Amino acid sequence: MLDVALMTVLFYKTFMLLRGTRSAPMAMGLVVILGVAVLAERAHMVGTDWILTQLKTIWLIGLVIVFQTELRRMLSYLGQSRFIRPFYTEPPDQTIDEVVTAARQLSRQGIGALIVLTRETGIAVVIDSGTHLRAEVSAALLVTIFNPKSPLHDGAVVITNNQVEAAKCILPLTQNPIDPNLGTRHRAAVGLSEESDALIVVVSEETSIISVAIEGRLMRNISPENLRTLLTRELGRRAAVAPAWR
Repeated sequence: MLDVALMTVLFYKTFMLLRGTRSAPMAMGLVVILGVAVLAERAHMVGTDWILTQLKTIWLIGLVIVFQTELRRMLSYLGQSRFIRPFYTEPPDQTIDEVVTAARQLSRQGIGALIVLTRETGIAVVIDSGTHLRAEVSAALLVTIFNPKSPLHDGAVVITNNQVEAAKCILPLTQNPIDPNLGTRHRAAVGLSEESDALIVVVSEETSIISVAIEGRLMRNISPENLRTLLTRELGRRAAVAPAWR
């Protein structure tokens, strides 16, 4: 049963990775050749079986060359699997740089934003409320998501394990009193920080002020340089607690 389950998952994932790519017809051709090879062996077709057997080594090399792009995608997919990522933690420096750069650009353009950086507490409910992306963190991607013309701009972006996990996520609003001049983004940021250990970066659409919500507190009017220092300290604290390999 385990063997059948593993083969089923393997073939299904391979099909999903190849579907819609230029390599799909070649993969179908490979299936045809494998079918002929099995038929030749079972039917005792000596000549055909001998030829196909002699070409096995050449086929292996050819498959690596032809499907090198798909093989890289498959290995990358396996390495980024939610079952593998908990066993290692990547340095957050690149993620911090991209988030700070995005916050600076969004502030200058007067575009509102809500960026969640998770730590130890899981927020699966929040992630499931949005649109899953699982993309590499970049300032360009974050700025594009929060562009008012983007269909994903309304809501929060969640970054987990240095990856943009989802966008357009709905955060719980705080029930505690805060500055009445602050809007829904700030109430949502404080609300999530009360229920988890996540860091939430807020860029105000009205004032262009950068704020950070952490542990139920809202720190306002933070410069990009101070934002970098704060994120480095808090995320570095997590890395110090969690070893590279668990």
